[in-house]
Amino acid sequence: MYQCIILETEGPIATIRLNRPEKLNAFGGSMREEILSALDVIAGDDRIRAVVVTGEGRGFSAGGDIDHLKQVRENKDEEKFRSVLATGQKITRSLRAFAKPVIAAVNGPCAGAGFSFALGCDIRIASDLATFGASFALVGLHPDWGGSWFLPKLVGSARACELVFTGTMISALEAEKIGLVNRVVPHDQLIPSVMDLAGKIAKNPPGVLRLAKESIYRSVSSDLETAFARESQVQLECFYSEDFLEGVTAFVEKRKPQFKGR
Repeated sequence: MYQCIILETEGPIATIRLNRPEKLNAFGGSMREEILSALDVIAGDDRIRAVVVTGEGRGFSAGGDIDHLKQVRENKDEEKFRSVLATGQKITRSLRAFAKPVIAAVNGPCAGAGFSFALGCDIRIASDLATFGASFALVGLHPDWGGSWFLPKLVGSARACELVFTGTMISALEAEKIGLVNRVVPHDQLIPSVMDLAGKIAKNPPGVLRLAKESIYRSVSSDLETAFARESQVQLECFYSEDFLEGVTAFVEKRKPQFKGR
């Protein structure tokens, strides 16, 4: 079905694997459009409750396909360039609005648009072999895919300035230290660790996950009183759900809950 990504499902977990390993999974060809298509497929499948994004081969994503961008610039094809930017923005918007949690399993170099793509995910787990870089300036470009918005919120404005101004790649351990990733794991344990985390998330009520994700991201641009109002509104929605009744019943009966998304 796809040429530049691999979409797999295992129980309630879907995995999108960027699949241009010969280009370090740079965003070329139909990859951007295929990511959007896969997200649409996952969104429409109620059986899927968590999503993992990773890269095939030794890298997560090197960012934009430089050979293609060079050709676009030489041809002064502004329309094509705008289309590339718009599709990247659409992916980021989709990730942020996506009702299901998205985990980036960063398995290697993660740079440029690939870096911004990872920042757009909800959680980032890194292999100890991973490296990270907002490398746009090194090819004469400004961060895109929302990278200039995400980065200072994760690491602070001073560190964001340093990373963007220099374009320097940093290690996974440094990324963990500054709050760019949730944690670092041994390379051979990356996928098992991420699948274990996704499995824990997938056991929880999908309605609660959706509402909590919305609330967490709304808090970035709202005050405490607005958060209180939002919490009261969505807690009442949860209150009348079958999953809430199942959750408290299972707790009292000392068994694991069986959430059905209702």
